Amino acid sequence: MTTAEGRVGVTLPFDDVPLAGHRPLLRALVEAGYREVWTGEVDALDGFGPLALFCGREDALTISCATASVFTRGPGVLAMTAATLAEVAPGACRFGIGAGSPVLAETWNGVPFEAPYRRTVDAFRLSRTVDGPPKLLLGVAGPRMQDFAAAEADTMALNFLSPEDVARIRDRVSTVERVLPTPLETAVRVVLLPREGPGAERAARPFLAGYLTVPTYAAFQRWLGREAVLGPMNAAWAAGDRRAAVAAIPDEVLHDLVVFGSSANCAASVERYLERGADVVTIALVPDPDAEAPEARVEFLAALTQASGVARSKGTLAS
Repeated sequence: MTTAEGRVGVTLPFDDVPLAGHRPLLRALVEAGYREVWTGEVDALDGFGPLALFCGREDALTISCATASVFTRGPGVLAMTAATLAEVAPGACRFGIGAGSPVLAETWNGVPFEAPYRRTVDAFRLSRTVDGPPKLLLGVAGPRMQDFAAAEADTMALNFLSPEDVARIRDRVSTVERVLPTPLETAVRVVLLPREGPGAERAARPFLAGYLTVPTYAAFQRWLGREAVLGPMNAAWAAGDRRAAVAAIPDEVLHDLVVFGSSANCAASVERYLERGADVVTIALVPDPDAEAPEARVEFLAALTQASGVARSKGTLAS
């Protein structure tokens, strides 16, 4: 099937490849049709340095960071970072902000995780003129942040949810009155493991448990209706039994939130997210101790685009 509006991007850099070693991989992805590159900012590289490097090497890219925490970067630094991104990729960038988590803010950065919804600043002004700001992307989970994004952001970014969850959220926020004149864009990060079977599931379970037990994501999964089925995982994690927590993830949740299999199967799954209301799907490969070489992963991602009828973006964002 084909989708005229949907776009597919890829999350980089690969954790096991030095940043300087991404040039041939990026070139191959662009040749395969990818025009969107996304980064994150958690516990590896920062989210913006790689984007500047990638955009400098491939000027047809739309670049997005999803997301920088409002706790780890002060509001003034966030504004300066957004201005830098706007100059790196005029009209072809999204600047993503979100609350993050207590671990990221307090444990790793020594900043109290307080009042995430209300963090702001007065009196700061950029001394450098920015011709056009980047599109504002908000990383959201629960209904309050969904409503905030639906009213005031260009892009609502969602994570760890099924295609049906996307449809539910899109339907819910459709009644929110927008401040902006442009339609809300919905971007969904889809975590993917390019193989299947018991070995693939064993590789994905620790990754999933590590995220779903973070308070923000745990609350989101409760809101989505998974409180009962994820109760044993959360109880085991709280008791310090990580092995039991990993084993307690139900198979149906694992396959709701992680895409497995061949390029054709994964392409079909990506299409389902687009059909249910995602405007952009960004693919993030699950860390896998048995992963193939980076070049083989790129070949898989290239094959996915060939198996899918998804239209790729042209390197600029609609006004």
